[in-house]
Amino acid sequence: MLEAKNVSAAFGKRIVFSDVSLSLNTASVYCISGPSGCGKTTLGRILAGLNRPVSGAVYYNQQSISKTTHWPVQYLYQSPLTAMNPRWQIRKIIAESGPVDLALARMLGVERDWDDRYPHELSGGQLQRVSILRALGAKPAFLIADEITAALDPVAQAQIWHLLSMLTEKYSLGIVAISHDESLLSRIGAANNHFRLGV
Repeated sequence: MLEAKNVSAAFGKRIVFSDVSLSLNTASVYCISGPSGCGKTTLGRILAGLNRPVSGAVYYNQQSISKTTHWPVQYLYQSPLTAMNPRWQIRKIIAESGPVDLALARMLGVERDWDDRYPHELSGGQLQRVSILRALGAKPAFLIADEITAALDPVAQAQIWHLLSMLTEKYSLGIVAISHDESLLSRIGAANNHFRLGV
């Protein structure tokens, strides 16, 4: 279980949100929505251990980030290029987090002939598939998907979320979908797993 307990965040002196508490289980999809600037991305980054809250804490199976050597949460960016070294070939990017699972690569539609390419040579949808494969190499219990299909066309968007849905079931992953698009979230997450921030 991934838990945020009374978490607050700030930019400078401005409090973005305060006293947020969440309990998230694996093998489930959760949604976080809210207006622009409410702190959706900040909350996702805190859950992933990339940002620290100004108060409160995040726990995985009752262990805090400071007390575990491996934080089992991976963060997927809206723009995958943000998290990729442009000088690395796709083969090296995928292998960065662990051995490549070829069966999983096939399931995600990551082609072997992408190995020798560079990030700028792939489309946005292809790069997100690479990002998901790399993230899963770290054997996470949760994926934080922050607006990951916002820049994709409807077909690519549907394909990515279909894949994530299959991963949730096959690997007992917990997935946290962050988006301003309420219609998208209604299609991919159960209504009772939808957290609206800043409203």
